[in-house]
Amino acid sequence: MGVREATDYKTKYRYRFLCCTILVAVATGMFFEVWQNFVMVNNQTGHLTGKGNYGMAIISYMAIFVLLLRYLGAYRIGVDRMANILAAIVLTIWVTNGIEIFVSCAITGEFRFAPAFIIRYLLLAIAQSVAEGLMMYGMVVIYRKKFPPLRILEIYGSYDNGLAAKVNTRADKYCVEKSVSVETDREILRTLIPLYDAVLINDVASEEKNDIEKYCYEIDKRVYFTPKISDILVRSAEEINLFDTPLMVCKNQGMNIYQKLNKRAFDILVTSIALIILSPLMFIVAIAIKLEDGGPVIYKQERCTLHNRRFMIYKFRSMIVDAEKDGRPHPAGEKDDRITKVGRFTRACRIDELPQLWNILIGDMSIVGPRPERVEHVEKYCAEIPEFRHRAKVRGGLTGYAQVYGKYNTTPLDKLKMDLTYITNYTFLLDLQIMFETVKILVQKEATEGFTEEKSAEMHSYDTESKESKAI
Repeated sequence: MGVREATDYKTKYRYRFLCCTILVAVATGMFFEVWQNFVMVNNQTGHLTGKGNYGMAIISYMAIFVLLLRYLGAYRIGVDRMANILAAIVLTIWVTNGIEIFVSCAITGEFRFAPAFIIRYLLLAIAQSVAEGLMMYGMVVIYRKKFPPLRILEIYGSYDNGLAAKVNTRADKYCVEKSVSVETDREILRTLIPLYDAVLINDVASEEKNDIEKYCYEIDKRVYFTPKISDILVRSAEEINLFDTPLMVCKNQGMNIYQKLNKRAFDILVTSIALIILSPLMFIVAIAIKLEDGGPVIYKQERCTLHNRRFMIYKFRSMIVDAEKDGRPHPAGEKDDRITKVGRFTRACRIDELPQLWNILIGDMSIVGPRPERVEHVEKYCAEIPEFRHRAKVRGGLTGYAQVYGKYNTTPLDKLKMDLTYITNYTFLLDLQIMFETVKILVQKEATEGFTEEKSAEMHSYDTESKESKAI
C-alpha cells in the first residue's frame, strides 16, 4: 500500500470519528438542556442542582449513547447505506432515552417523576431524531464527495455468482474496474494487483487464494474474499498455547446446556410480552384479512426446524385462497398477482410473520435462528449443497443472521454461509444484535424483494419434478 492510500484510510477513520463525536455531543447537549430545565422547575428541595447530579446525568447519557451507537453500527458513516445508518441512529436515540427514564429517576431519587420524564424524553427523541438525521445526511454527502469509491480488481474462479455486479451496486463505496480469471499468468497478476486500491477474490480454490492473499499481505493491499464453508466453520476456533507449534481447536459442540436454557427462557419471556402488546394489532390485521375476501386468516405451512423436525408454521394469509391449490409451492415473484391488498402491506411491514410468536412460545422456533425452510426446499438444497443440513443444529428463527444481512431472494449457498456464521459464533449478545438489526432492516426495500420470475420458475420446475419422482 502506498503512502497516499494509507493516508486516505487514516483520514477516513478520523473523519468518521469526528462525525461520531459531533453526533454524541449534539445528542448529549440536547438531553442536558431538557434535564436542566426539568431540574430548575422541580428543584423544590434544592438537592437536584448539585454538580454530582449534573455530572451523573451527562456521563450516564453519553456512556449509554456511545455504547449503543457503536453496538448498532450507527458510527459507520460512509460505510453502510444511509437508510441503515439513519435507522441505527434513531434506534440508538430511542433506546437511550428509554433507559434514561429509569436512570434519571434513580439520580433524582424520585420515581414519581417518571411520567414527566417519559413525556419530555419522548419529545426529545423526536427532536433528536430529526436533528441527528439531518446531520448524518450531510456527513454522508461530504464523505462521498471527499472519498471516491475504491478501485477494485476482481480475481474470479469458475463459478459465476454475479458478485462483481452486487459490489458495484454500492457505487459510492466500490468500483470493480477490472475482472480477471485466476488462471491468468501469476506474473501478470502480480503486475495488476498494485494498480488497484483493493482485490476481490471471488470463489477461488484455497491454494490459489492463499497465494494471492500472501502477496497482498506482502504489499499491504486490502483484500475482500468470498469465504468457503470450511472458512466459516473454523472462525470459532480457539488458540492452544501448550506446545512450540501453533495449534487451533474447533470444538464443534454447539450451544452448551446453559446457553440453551437461557435462550429458551428469553424466548418465552419476550414472546409472552410481545403477544400481549401486539394482540390489538394482530386482531386488526385478522379483521382486515377476513373483510377483504372472506377467506381464512391464518395460513399454515410445513417447515423444518431443529434436527429437521417438521412442524406447521403460522402466518397471516397474504395471498388469495388456494394460491397453491395444485399442492406444489410457488415462491412469490416480485410482481405476484396472487398477493392480496392487505397482504402487500403485511408482507412489506413483516406483520404477516407475527403469528409465529405462537410457534416460538410452544418451542417449534426461536426468536433468532436460521429461517425455517419448506420441506421441499430443504430436500432440494441438501441435494445440491450437502452442508445445508447443518442449519438444523439449532431451532429455526423468526429472524436470523441471513434475514438481517441477506435478502428474500439471496441464494441458498449465501444464506447457508450466513446461518453457519451465526451457529458457529453464537452468543446471547449476538442474538440481541440481530434483534436490533431486524428493526433496522424494516426500512430496507431490498430485504423484501421477491424471487425474480426466473427464480420462481426454477423452484416451480423443481417442485414439479420432485412430485413426479415421488409418484413414480
